[in-house]
Amino acid sequence: MKKESQKASASHEQGSAPDATGPVAGGWGALRAVGHTLAEHGAARGVLTLRNVNQPTGFDCPGCAWPDPEHASSFEFCENGVKAVMNEATSHRATPEVLAARTVSEWRQRDDIELEALGRLTEPMRYDAATDRYVAAGWDEAFADIATTLKGLASPDEALFYTSGRTSNEAAFLYQLFVRAFGTNNLPDCSNMCHEPSGVGLKATIGVGKGTVTLADFDHADAIFIFGQNPGTNHPRMLGTLREASKRGAEIVVFNPLRERGLERFTDPKQAGEMLSGSSTRIASHYFQPKIGGDIAVVLGIAHCVLKRARSEPGLIDEDFIRTHTTGFDAWRAHVESLQPAQLAEEAGLTWESIEAAAELYLKSRATILTWGMGITQHPRAVETIQQFAALMCLRGNIGRQGAGLCPVRGHSNVQGDRTMGIYEKPAPAFLDRMEAATGIRMPRKHGHDTVDAIRAMEEGSAKFFFALGGNFAAATPDTERTWAALSRCEMTVHVSTKPNRSHFVTGRKAWILPTLGRTERDEVDGVPQSVSVEDSMSMVHLSAGINRPASPHLLSEPVIVARLAAATLPPGPVDWLALARDYRSIRALIEQAIDGFTDFNARVEKPLGFHLRNAAREREWLTASGLAEFRVAPLTADTAYRRAVSEDAQVFHLMTVRSHDQYNTTIYGLDDRYRDVRGERRVLFIHADDIAALGLRPDDRVDIESAYTDGPVRRAPGFRLQAHDIPRGCLAAYFPETNALVALDNVAVGAGTPASKSIPVRLVPVARP
Repeated sequence: MKKESQKASASHEQGSAPDATGPVAGGWGALRAVGHTLAEHGAARGVLTLRNVNQPTGFDCPGCAWPDPEHASSFEFCENGVKAVMNEATSHRATPEVLAARTVSEWRQRDDIELEALGRLTEPMRYDAATDRYVAAGWDEAFADIATTLKGLASPDEALFYTSGRTSNEAAFLYQLFVRAFGTNNLPDCSNMCHEPSGVGLKATIGVGKGTVTLADFDHADAIFIFGQNPGTNHPRMLGTLREASKRGAEIVVFNPLRERGLERFTDPKQAGEMLSGSSTRIASHYFQPKIGGDIAVVLGIAHCVLKRARSEPGLIDEDFIRTHTTGFDAWRAHVESLQPAQLAEEAGLTWESIEAAAELYLKSRATILTWGMGITQHPRAVETIQQFAALMCLRGNIGRQGAGLCPVRGHSNVQGDRTMGIYEKPAPAFLDRMEAATGIRMPRKHGHDTVDAIRAMEEGSAKFFFALGGNFAAATPDTERTWAALSRCEMTVHVSTKPNRSHFVTGRKAWILPTLGRTERDEVDGVPQSVSVEDSMSMVHLSAGINRPASPHLLSEPVIVARLAAATLPPGPVDWLALARDYRSIRALIEQAIDGFTDFNARVEKPLGFHLRNAAREREWLTASGLAEFRVAPLTADTAYRRAVSEDAQVFHLMTVRSHDQYNTTIYGLDDRYRDVRGERRVLFIHADDIAALGLRPDDRVDIESAYTDGPVRRAPGFRLQAHDIPRGCLAAYFPETNALVALDNVAVGAGTPASKSIPVRLVPVARP
């Protein structure tokens, strides 16, 4: 298998045009799915709700962090956004009586679709260990019990405070302020599991841990290089932007081991001409399929080609930009030029001719955007790969000018805003200094736990309390068996949620479920309507205000929950928590004082589309240690769990986890994946047809997937059906969270700690045919 995987791409010729046959992304399939969702949840109310999605006076879609266009249409949403919005606006109610119908142990055995279908939580619930059931309780009892547990800890560092990326800026700011007032920086969050390497890699090289482009830049790019992304499922509104770029002639160059339908052809449901004619727009002009983990070799290979040409053709690299704005170029150049084309091609899983073709596309472009997703960040070498992205863009001055730049695309609708608000376990001293000056609260300086370290701390018993502001921690995290055991060791687990999920049934000795308002619902405090703010993937900050009646009169908003918990837990101090929660404008006024870039926050955010946070790198100001953009040398190869496993066993495959088209992160809406021809199931393993034959198996045979780490126990995910797919040999893909059990807690992105869920060494064990 090892030798075959090295020539993985021989049958995937390289830079090929998109498939002109088969279903398109979007189109009538998307409209049918929207119609089905509306029919299931109530068409009249649904249409009214959807007309307010991503509108200046409406609410921000919780489905992704793609920015809103300056001139939005009346229907500024996508198929997956409709599913997210309507599943939140469901008429089903997960009352205490509904949850009490089964024990927690029984609920833990039910599947994710059934848990999602229970509907909206209606009032606080306390876990009763004697009966193994949740029972109704009041808010005062909840806050008193949680506060008592917190105050009874031997140290504030025994508490962990997790955050979901759907949390608003106002809630996130209050939350981190409360946690630090309590005395710890234990603020693990979903960034730790997705785009942490983007922040770490970019901060070190360009001084800002965010992308440098705006949505308008896509209108001016000559080429858009897309690495490790599947926008058709994960952020479908991006397809509209790519469609416009394609129509005006921009080259869209895709690097992805999987052939993803959304990156090949797209029919925009908002374009009547395309819909009625049955036509579609080509997205990718060139589609390259490197092997899993081959992206760093691809980028180094492109850079090698550019540097070689530049030796004989002056003007191909931006020498003025390099001389004025960067450091480390000479050492980086010497290293890249020393790499051998044959080894670069082998490590990439592409032919050298393909890498040269990609380099030519980069050289032809006067302005290039390089964008990526979790197909890059969830790898052991993610940080190094992103640093090479920055180097490649610096090579031709593609940072800080129109139509060019670096663009990590986040998943959660406010995951970037949460980090801006201070949800970070390793805060900078300057940030803490400003927080202290603004609030009068002394900030702890000791770094806290990220997500992986939080699991270890619970496992070891050094953390005894776990609080989650949103999310589905038990399902989203790696090493499922180990994570569940760690959560169960806690004295108390608390989850702020809109709907039941897996995490509610993996409890500590004591547990609480605190129901909160959803993004679609009206938020009123003492009868006064409130708005929250969010930040998208391109640093636009704007307001969000729900329109629907709350699912229950007992729901509290996240800012109010945090404020009441702080008031119950902390001694009197300089911050009046309850006063802040009565008017979110007062929270924004405090953010203005404490967080850089939010001057005149309340006035600026009231404007349509809000405002853009300043990005120093976009203005060619480099907030690095050297004061310049930095070229970082990265070796072509490095020791990884997959490489170690392959060196010991030629039958090891390289598995990456992916999302189906019928899910949002860990929320499972259904069992279909329209773009991958999957119906009615999720335990599907995508594999090259030749690999199926080499195993002596047939399509539709079942296998158990076993991890192949050389330094730990064997982990197992049973009963997956083999489905032939267009993927390099030796590479596999399967859905999460079903395969999270295979991700070792110690297999992380070096320097960022993100679980390497796209880089799992596995073996396949055939299941006997019935």
